[in-house]
Amino acid sequence: MRQMIDFDCCGDRLVGTLDGADGTTGLLIVSGGNEIRSGAYAGQAALAQHFAALGYPVFRYDRRGVGDSEGLNSGFETSADDIASAVSAFRTEAPHMKRVVALGNCDAATALAFFHEGIDSLILANPWVIETVTSEADTPTPPTAAAVRARYLARFKNPRSLIDLFTGKIDIKKLVAGLAKAAQREAPSRLAARLAFSLAASVVPTQIAVAERDTTALAFMGAYRNAVFDPVRARAGVRLAKCDSASHSFADAAARAWLYEQIEQALKAA
Repeated sequence: MRQMIDFDCCGDRLVGTLDGADGTTGLLIVSGGNEIRSGAYAGQAALAQHFAALGYPVFRYDRRGVGDSEGLNSGFETSADDIASAVSAFRTEAPHMKRVVALGNCDAATALAFFHEGIDSLILANPWVIETVTSEADTPTPPTAAAVRARYLARFKNPRSLIDLFTGKIDIKKLVAGLAKAAQREAPSRLAARLAFSLAASVVPTQIAVAERDTTALAFMGAYRNAVFDPVRARAGVRLAKCDSASHSFADAAARAWLYEQIEQALKAA
């Protein structure tokens, strides 16, 4: 049974949706970016319905300043109180529930790595590690070296690209500059280093799920291979799984089925 839930977060009224079920393990969905709780093309609503039908109660919500919720939207790095309030509301509305597994995609995954008090298990999809460039001119965030390498590898696998190169359709100067960027060894961003520290210090079982051709996932994997993540890779409670997809939200049928499988594994193991 699906019902709307109002709950408090630091004096602001937040709105969530509970898909009720009798199971003692529940799924908390934390939205990424400024996405509302239904998700892109209602993908999170469909996910909630699917797992509730399997017997897992599911709760999703709009953080402060997003969707139906009151307050100021200050971004994922200040969402600790939103997550804690959502966990409390979920446990209140489903008092039979003993364990909470939390799922977040993109910056919601990173937020959950930072703030997961009261949560028993984490599913972090395509964690966000890219430092956002902001200026008066709204300069876009440049692509990471990992993303550039992946793009050139895909192009070089295409015979058409070689034909374009030999016939002069590819700008040699741009190609050289791109290859130089791809060859760079980047130091992990402040955000990546903070993520690594949080995951290494945590005792919560953590499943990292990436769509390996997604730009955000490529940036994460570039950082994940750095030495700063050595303690994370050595943690017995961390598992990394990769899906052959470029879909950031696992929107295609194969990627969606893969993500559902990862979620179900985490729920059963909690």
